[in-house]
Amino acid sequence: MRYIIIGAGAVGATIGGRLAEAGHEVVLAARGAHAQALRAEGLRLTTAGGVRVHRLPVVSGPAELGELRPDDALLLTVKTQDAIAALDAWGDAEVAGGGTAAQRLPVLCLQNGVETERLALRRFARTYGVCVWLPATFLEPGVVSALCAPLTGILHLGRAAGGTDRLLAQISADLEKSGFAAPVVEDVMRWKYAKLLGNLGNAIQATTGPEPAPAKGALLLRAIREGKAAYAAAGIAYASEAEQAEARDGKVEQPPGLRGGSSWQSLARGTGSIEADYLNGEISLLGRLHGVRTPVNDTLRHAANIFARESLPPGAMSVEDLTALADEAEARA
Repeated sequence: MRYIIIGAGAVGATIGGRLAEAGHEVVLAARGAHAQALRAEGLRLTTAGGVRVHRLPVVSGPAELGELRPDDALLLTVKTQDAIAALDAWGDAEVAGGGTAAQRLPVLCLQNGVETERLALRRFARTYGVCVWLPATFLEPGVVSALCAPLTGILHLGRAAGGTDRLLAQISADLEKSGFAAPVVEDVMRWKYAKLLGNLGNAIQATTGPEPAPAKGALLLRAIREGKAAYAAAGIAYASEAEQAEARDGKVEQPPGLRGGSSWQSLARGTGSIEADYLNGEISLLGRLHGVRTPVNDTLRHAANIFARESLPPGAMSVEDLTALADEAEARA
């Protein structure tokens, strides 16, 4: 099996590099300065085991590969806001022997949130969800670090519509030989909905900085309470905190001093976009569909989007100011 990593950023490059290190065939898809650095200098990936430089094929899109192979697996690791363009470009690519990638090849969705699986299911006949627990840092072109130990990360795998199959068993085995835990589960979206609750704090970290503080924790708890209320109204099940702790404890220990998470890194790299519409915005959507007020998540989504659009430096807002905005929104709701 050949793994094509569509969006070789923090998560994608880590998975691609670790798969390659274990002897698997990997292609990285990237753009701009990052793609140039990967081609010129290779992927410089730092894990708990040290630094390795991986010189892998790098493409900007499917046309550079020619016909895709029937044994290709597409790992979609772009942010959700970039998913439609990537799904359309790669879905239309022709596969040797006939048909398109959307008709024949598996696509695995490795985003925070739950929207990308919906987008992929509209296009790809074989769509899989992956719940990603993989703290990694990507701030410089060609350079990625993922320092958790003893495993690099945990990737729950399942069919997006529910269930499992033989392909997942093969991918799981490949990932586990590459330094990951990769449990195959019947209900992968249940795990992704659980992780989404924690990701509601991404906007807080992006706007007020990654340093922990009681006021940030209190604001996150308010966002999570809204999320759980929206889930209850919508009848959405999610993995419990005890299940998540059992899956992770002792497997992915983070060293002290890690930089900010994915949304913070997006602002730090000046990408001009952020995934808040599909994190806090998912709770806002559920709330509006099912009669649950979500003023805290509305505020966090709005603030994060302003930071991205106006290229404000991450952490430029005080948590007191952000909390005050949430208080005002709650009073109006």
